[in-house]
Amino acid sequence: MSGLGVYVRVRLCCCGMLAGLLLPGSMGAAGQARSTATQTLRLSAFGGINGTYTGLESGRNVGITAGADLGFRPFFGLRPSVEVRGTYPIHDDGVDSQRNVLAGGKIERAFGRLRPYGDVLFGRGAIDYPHGFEDPTGAVTYSRTVSSVPALGGGLDFDLTPHFAVKADVQVERYVTPVTVSGDVYAKSGTLGVVYRFDFNHHPRGLRRN
Repeated sequence: MSGLGVYVRVRLCCCGMLAGLLLPGSMGAAGQARSTATQTLRLSAFGGINGTYTGLESGRNVGITAGADLGFRPFFGLRPSVEVRGTYPIHDDGVDSQRNVLAGGKIERAFGRLRPYGDVLFGRGAIDYPHGFEDPTGAVTYSRTVSSVPALGGGLDFDLTPHFAVKADVQVERYVTPVTVSGDVYAKSGTLGVVYRFDFNHHPRGLRRN
C-alpha cells in the first residue's frame, strides 16, 4: 500500500475516533442544557408567625404572614423573583392593628443550604385603632386609615430538603396616617416561617437544582 493510502486511512481513523469522543459529550451537554432549561421558573410558597412593632406609640402586633415567590433563571449566581405576600394581625395591644398586601421584586443567592435575600415591595395596607386615635390637633378621631405601603427588607432561608426550608424575614414598612405629626409611621416586622418549593420539572439523576 502506498504511503498516501496509509496516510488517508490513518487520518480517517483519527477523525472517526475524535468524532466518537466528541459526540457523546456533545449529546450529554445538549441533554443537560435541555434539563437545565426546564429549571427556568421555580414556584414556592411560605407562611409563618409575624411580630410587628407598629411605630405608633408602643404598638405591637402578632399575626400571620403568607405569600408566594415565582423565581427565574439565576444569573451571576443571583436568582431574581417576583413575590406576593400578605400580613394579617391576630392580636394587638390596643394601640393599633396593621394589615397589608404587598408585591415586588426579590433577589437571592445560594451559599450551600443558606439563601440570603433582599426585597423591595409595594402595596396597600390598613391600620385599625381599636379604641380610636386622635389626630395631633385633637379635632378628629380615627378608627381606621388606609394607605399605600412601600416596604424594604430581607431575610434568610435555610434548606432542610429540596422542597422544605425554614425562613427568617424582616421588613420595614411605611404607612401614611394623619394621626401622627409627620403623617406616617414606620413599622418593623419580623417573620419566622416555613417555605415549600413546588417542583413541576423532571430532573435526571444527579442534576443539581439551585
